[in-house]
Amino acid sequence: MFKVDTTGAVTVLYTFLGPQDGAHPHAGLILDAAGNLYGTTYNGGAFGDGTVFKLDATNAETLLYSFKALRDGTKPYADLLRDTAGNLYGTTFWGGSSYSGTVFKLDTTGLKTLLHDFTGPDGQHPVAGLIRDAAGNLYGTTTDGGAFGKGTVFKISH
Repeated sequence: MFKVDTTGAVTVLYTFLGPQDGAHPHAGLILDAAGNLYGTTYNGGAFGDGTVFKLDATNAETLLYSFKALRDGTKPYADLLRDTAGNLYGTTFWGGSSYSGTVFKLDTTGLKTLLHDFTGPDGQHPVAGLIRDAAGNLYGTTTDGGAFGKGTVFKISH
């Protein structure tokens, strides 16, 4: 991870060593009011299937979650979304009961909740980030699946 200041100078904030701390971050980062950055890695972590991490203002990384197995969801690819309570929401490209990807919530204690398990007709392989409306509904897209196999736009109420 790096930052670029207003003069164009680049500062490396953190270098992944992999596999334990994560590897191959594909998604962008999100920032909270305290200056912490949150993101995902596509690989690495305790089980090799990707991570959710926090980088604090001192550039110390904390592994918040390691994806465990296909049923759990694997290979998070998209940006995270953070609500006002500090919960993180995201998607995994693979995993779930049909290996078509998942939508998850990670609370502030590190408890992960599966919000949706894609099965094919409802979409497969989400790669874009989620958005959230004022009522708390989550919206996103998948690259595959759906009625014609070309992807879906989905809404999750929880």
